[in-house]
This record gives sequence, C-alpha cells and structure tokens, in this order.
Amino acid sequence: MERDDDDAAPVDMLASLFEARGWPYEYVGDDELTGEVQGSWAKYQVRGIWRREDHVLQLLCLPDIRVPEDKRAAMFEVLALVNEQMWLGHFDVWSNGMVLLYRHALMLGDEGLLSIAQAQTAVEAAVDECDRFYPAFQFILWGDKTPAEALASALVDAAGEA
Repeated sequence: MERDDDDAAPVDMLASLFEARGWPYEYVGDDELTGEVQGSWAKYQVRGIWRREDHVLQLLCLPDIRVPEDKRAAMFEVLALVNEQMWLGHFDVWSNGMVLLYRHALMLGDEGLLSIAQAQTAVEAAVDECDRFYPAFQFILWGDKTPAEALASALVDAAGEA
C-alpha cells in the first residue's frame, strides 16, 4: 500500500500510532485492529473498525466492565447522565454480554485517509473519557451510590487530581 507522508488507511495509521507508543496491538482482519492502552484507572481494549463503504472509522474503547443484572437500571441511568456531559462519542452497554464501552465514529471523506494527528486525538479522547467516568461506573457497581451521586463523586474526584 502506498502512503504519502501525512495520511494512511485508517487501520494502518492506528497500527503506526500503537507501534510508536509501544502499545500492544494486532490486526483482527484487513479492516480491524485491536490493542491495549493503559489508562489512569485500568487497561483499556481499543478497537478500530474501518467501514469502507461508509468511509467511517469506528473507535471503541472497552474498560473491561460487565454490568450484572441487578445493577443494569442504575448503570443505564448513569450512562444517560454521563452522555449528557460528553461532546465527542458516547458510552453504551452492548446487549450481548452486557459489556460497557465508549464508542465514537470518524467520517473520513471520500479518500478514507486518517492522519497521525487524527488517530492520536481520537484514541486519547477515548482513553481520557474512559478515565474521566470510570469512577462513576465503579461507584454504581461497587459503591452502591445512586447514579447522580456516582457521577457527582466521580467528577469531584477527577477535578481533584489536577
């Protein structure tokens, strides 16, 4: 595959970013890559999935949190509150396995090329958002806080780390 100096196929550019940062990764197929990034709270699985027909790169960041049945209502409520705070991407729970994830899609235009700056910004934003709200999810799962209390506690704690 030929590249110019600035842009490349999305999955290849993600691989270049992961390699430059020393993050482990592997290709899942021609249009998908998965890797691990250490955040402040946890190690996150980051997946990039290229949809050629739509010129869209879907970026997923999974903090390895499964939502047990008895916590689902509270988790869905805190997700609604969390998503109101976000300007890029959103959190969701996959119905298959009840796995929490951050999801964002980048529309890359007709050429379908991604720059290293775009790749870095997208991955860093995903990890930052997972780190920012990880405590709220844990307060729901392990701290028996209400969704509003969990979000308020997480945002206060995060503000205190500057």
